[in-house]
Amino acid sequence: MLDIEKLDLQSKNITKEQKAEFRKLFPEVFTEDKIDFKKLRLTLGDEIDDGEERFGMTWPGKRDCFKVIQEPSIATLKPCKEESVNWDTTENLFIEGDNLEVLKQLQKSYYGKIKMIYIDPPYNTGKEFIYPDKYSESLETYLAYTGQIDDEGRKFSTNTESDGRFHSKWLNMMYPRLFLARNLLGEDGIIFVSIDDNEVSSLRQLMNEIFGENNFVGSIAWKNKYGAGAKTKGFIEVHEYILCYSKGDFNYIESILSEEQIKDYEKIKDDKYPIRGGFVTQPLMTNSLDDRENLQYDIEYNGEIIKPRKQWVWEKNRLLKAIENDEIVIKKKRDGEYSVRAKAYLKDENGIIRKGKPLSLLNGPFNQEGTKEVADLIGNGIFSFPKPSELVKYFVGFTINNVEDKDGIYLDFFAGSCATAHAVLELNKVDGGNRKFIMVQLPEPCDEKTEAYKAGYNTIAAIGKERIRRVIKKIKEEFNSEDPISLPEPDIDLGFKVFKLDKSNFKIWDGDVEEKPIQEQLELAIDHIDPNSSEEDILCEILLKSGFELTTPIEEFTLEGKKVYSIAEGALLICLEKKLTNEVMRAIAEREPHRVVCLDTGFKGNDRLKTNAVQIMKSFNVESFRTV
Repeated sequence: MLDIEKLDLQSKNITKEQKAEFRKLFPEVFTEDKIDFKKLRLTLGDEIDDGEERFGMTWPGKRDCFKVIQEPSIATLKPCKEESVNWDTTENLFIEGDNLEVLKQLQKSYYGKIKMIYIDPPYNTGKEFIYPDKYSESLETYLAYTGQIDDEGRKFSTNTESDGRFHSKWLNMMYPRLFLARNLLGEDGIIFVSIDDNEVSSLRQLMNEIFGENNFVGSIAWKNKYGAGAKTKGFIEVHEYILCYSKGDFNYIESILSEEQIKDYEKIKDDKYPIRGGFVTQPLMTNSLDDRENLQYDIEYNGEIIKPRKQWVWEKNRLLKAIENDEIVIKKKRDGEYSVRAKAYLKDENGIIRKGKPLSLLNGPFNQEGTKEVADLIGNGIFSFPKPSELVKYFVGFTINNVEDKDGIYLDFFAGSCATAHAVLELNKVDGGNRKFIMVQLPEPCDEKTEAYKAGYNTIAAIGKERIRRVIKKIKEEFNSEDPISLPEPDIDLGFKVFKLDKSNFKIWDGDVEEKPIQEQLELAIDHIDPNSSEEDILCEILLKSGFELTTPIEEFTLEGKKVYSIAEGALLICLEKKLTNEVMRAIAEREPHRVVCLDTGFKGNDRLKTNAVQIMKSFNVESFRTV
């Protein structure tokens, strides 16, 4: 039965949805809408661990992390067209704001839609910027921090080693963000997290808990420094770590070859080089204990019989055909035995560079390359320790579960200088892909003494946005050059939309107030729309709170003299007019949308008009009719 309802302006209630799923599985353990754990123990029997001692990770404040996750966000994301590039056509996003609040805002629209996440969070070295402790006030703290409301002493700060909760504060910051990020990954999605020795062990345990130990894909040791410098004790650190976990449905991974691997292929060449490039060789004799008769045979070469040590890797017909096609290297060794090795070419028959199994050790790209990359784009000394885009491009280029996806969404919610956006744009340039990125970055102020501030960048977010703009400009210049490099057709997405975290465009009732403020709220409720909000601000909030992606196509048209917005080819119709009529409601319903949203003020307290509107929507089988 269709009734008019209020649009839920809060972020996705994950706990409520999980509880509903749990109820479907175990309806018998619920008593008065609460889980009866005694009944649950009886239901699951031996599957319940009643022991007092359990293996696990705990720290001061962990309990509060779950409160943070469950606390809904009533913020919104406001569009900022003037800072965007190709607003009307792009599907890339840059979101400026506290990533905890932003991740909550993305839950409804991007739940289960992200292909890959790469983040380079604070390493907890004792000198880095850290996010706030008072998560229950995270939006208020953020607004104070960015000067949008009066600062009452709340501030973000560095996490110094002298703080007794040094590790706990870092864990309290990371846990909710990783938890919410996991929700956004698709079932075949993966996440990469850069870290160093300070917190790698803690991060491993944290991610085991959130993603599950069975979803650990690997730990990559990344050599990112050349090895110069001195250290008072211990070893000179020349590497960092990158932990990789999957969401769930994971069984296979392939990577593009690194520059070092490509150099190995280029060492040996034959007459197929113009198309297939160079090659490396792989042994075809094996000492495998797996006895297979079809792999135990002799071959003849130059009048001599060659026997395998135990058996061959390939069956006979395949090996003989490869010899005939000059794809085998056979050499007689000093001891008289033969070496039989297969050629593995750099490229396939179509000239496409092959992929391979990724290694757990990466020798470069080095930090200096990331620094030079940013310097070449926006100037020297603008950003400290940026990750090289080649590193992220390596991960973005992975093939997961034998599916080569060039259309996924790639998220980085510690975006910094936006190396991830750079990597996505560059890879699309090379292979014509349609990968999309979502960058999230706090507008962390640049110190007035820094080169960044002197160059006009007031915040880290400003640096990231400018880097994306200049990468886009550079790619356009490459496409338009007189002697263009070998690139696909220039129809790739060269733009990004900017959104900024802000309070809701609607005045939301706060029940936790004293008598006098209640009177003020009642007065405000007469017109609950923020007078500083534009129609586009309101439209974007409704889009987000209705579960549509921020890049969903929007069409505007007029019905009965009133402006109406069509979302996703008519799936949702939105009317923000402040004076509605039966004729308008009927014209909207005749379009047969799945959902309709109107401003509550459009009915001007006219209950009869509301009742008529509901009946009209019913008659045209509209599934959902909401006001805001």
